Amino acid sequence: MSFRENLARARGHIVMILALILGLVLVLWLETLGEPQPDASAGPDMMQPFDDLDPLPLAIRGESSDRDMEHARIAWTYFQNNVDEGTGLANSVHAYPSTTMWETGSYVVAILSAERLGLIDRPEAHDRLDRAIASLSDLRLFQDVLPNKAYHTRTLQLVDYGNQPVELGLGWSALDVARIVGTMGLVQRNHPELAPAVEALLNGWQLDQMVDGGELIGTNVSDGNIRRNQEGRVGYEQYAAKAMMLFGFDVFRAYDVSGDLMVQRVEGQPIPVDTRLHRATTPAFVVSEPYLFDGLEFGFDDRSHRFATAIYRAQEGRFAETGKLTAVTESHLHEAPYFAYSTVWGGGAPWAVMTFQGERIDSRRTLATKAAFGWDALFGTDYTARLVDAVEQFADPAKGWPEGIYEETGAVNGSTTANTNAVVLAALAFKAHGPLVRVAP
Repeated sequence: MSFRENLARARGHIVMILALILGLVLVLWLETLGEPQPDASAGPDMMQPFDDLDPLPLAIRGESSDRDMEHARIAWTYFQNNVDEGTGLANSVHAYPSTTMWETGSYVVAILSAERLGLIDRPEAHDRLDRAIASLSDLRLFQDVLPNKAYHTRTLQLVDYGNQPVELGLGWSALDVARIVGTMGLVQRNHPELAPAVEALLNGWQLDQMVDGGELIGTNVSDGNIRRNQEGRVGYEQYAAKAMMLFGFDVFRAYDVSGDLMVQRVEGQPIPVDTRLHRATTPAFVVSEPYLFDGLEFGFDDRSHRFATAIYRAQEGRFAETGKLTAVTESHLHEAPYFAYSTVWGGGAPWAVMTFQGERIDSRRTLATKAAFGWDALFGTDYTARLVDAVEQFADPAKGWPEGIYEETGAVNGSTTANTNAVVLAALAFKAHGPLVRVAP
């Protein structure tokens, strides 16, 4: 049989083999097309830039200077002015009788920090913590499950964000609840005599309702309908997961970043950004705050230490490039819209300043007091010392530390809050004793 005849007889097999080869080539091409691109997409390989990064050394000094103590006294003044005598809870903003679980956690941190710094003695710290825990135990919970998103500090009523009573409530924030849970863990370690009260409080909350499949779940009320939703983005999500882990909750998905991480280069630094959207519409925000809380309260793990180093270095790099002192995070504002996220990266761009709704308001970028003190306590560089020097002149000994300085005008962002003054206290306590999770000697 001739070659041509053999070829003709085998043509069916040849076509099949060619089809298989072409199919394999097509699959490989499609897989290559879908691979994450360096520094712009998600996946485990995105950790490589952080593996290559040398984390900055921590700057625990083991002592407090006279200047540190004066700064701490100013911060504690906020809580002397803003804790309700009846309930023992602190206002989230000066003279505004409303709070959230996040700000209540900040008050707990402030008490523990003030005690470590010697501003209050152990009996006073015990009394303040005991009163706060008692009021938390008396709260009417959202649907008898978990704390509402906001409460009136005098009446303990469920309120909306305008501090007006609402019968149903707003739902619960998983991040806020995790923060108060984490600070209760700090109370147990630093005041073990209060451990039974903490256990009783947390046993009265259905914390398992905000953990599902290893993720943190919050609720929202819209037109009378209650909706459950995954809560948290890279940074805040891992901080909240650490808090829940203190009490044995399995939040492995919340702590893991590998499936939701992309890297955006800002001032030459790899910035960890969440691939998921903020409010399902806006690229997620990266700010200093969750990394400050993590380091000052729990102590960094290796990953958060590297993330924090990159986020700090980008801010130092912006100063080197522009001459503008940069210490950005979320902040209250003294005028409308009253709250902004000053980001390292957010909304799809570096150094964007965003409202919660995702609108750009770059004129409200604030050199944040809490970021200045937090980064200085953690890393103690020449640059962080300049940040503290810059905000120092605007302290109000009769009121506390304001949110910071507006970059564009140099005017003071005069809003005065529990969060900022608590971070100042935690930062100064960290300089002397390290993170709050460690029991002070």
